[in-house]
Amino acid sequence: MNDLKKAAGYILQWEELKLQLLPEKAVYIEKLRSLLIADPHFGKAAHFRKAGIPVSEKLHIGDLMVIQKLIQTYNPEHLYFLGDLFHSDLNIAWNDLETFAEYHPGTNFHLIKGNHDILPEAVYRSDIWKVHLEPLIIGNLILSHEPMTNIPLEGINLCGHIHPGISLYGTGRQKLTLPCFFVTPNQIILPAFGRFTGLYTMKCGKNDNAFVIAEKKVIPVNFID
Repeated sequence: MNDLKKAAGYILQWEELKLQLLPEKAVYIEKLRSLLIADPHFGKAAHFRKAGIPVSEKLHIGDLMVIQKLIQTYNPEHLYFLGDLFHSDLNIAWNDLETFAEYHPGTNFHLIKGNHDILPEAVYRSDIWKVHLEPLIIGNLILSHEPMTNIPLEGINLCGHIHPGISLYGTGRQKLTLPCFFVTPNQIILPAFGRFTGLYTMKCGKNDNAFVIAEKKVIPVNFID
């Protein structure tokens, strides 16, 4: 997979497709007019408050505004959520999400269901959401929630679930863990879009690459074995 620098993020060349890794923690594929987002976990703020933890409901509104800006910038025909769209029990955040989708009739909203997508089936209105219970195959792209282990040789898996991060070390035992796109020869694990999701520190092998998100930029990290 070849990589090309781009002002708005970082472009990975895979066969005839350019996969644009965006600092908003999303991937845009121009040829398919498709935007991909993993693990937004909408409704998690309400979940925290229910547990007695004071978290502002405005957080998910801010996340929706980021998605709106992405839609305005790239005008995608399809927006794919790679699982964990909604964190758990139904709450007011779902109403905001549906209203948001209705305001963007030119974009098809897809959900590849993840382990946190446990709302009743009736909640996913068929006129708004295209719900996929299994990994979705688009040409040689395989969209899933959890990273796949048996990926066809000619395919590439775009997924989430892990909430990948990379730890960077400085002088004086300084350590900083940042969200990243974690890339192997046939897989891209997207960073979690939602806040309060935590990070899982990835270990890079010789064929792996990480592209960290820092200061509204996507930056490749070089590893020395």
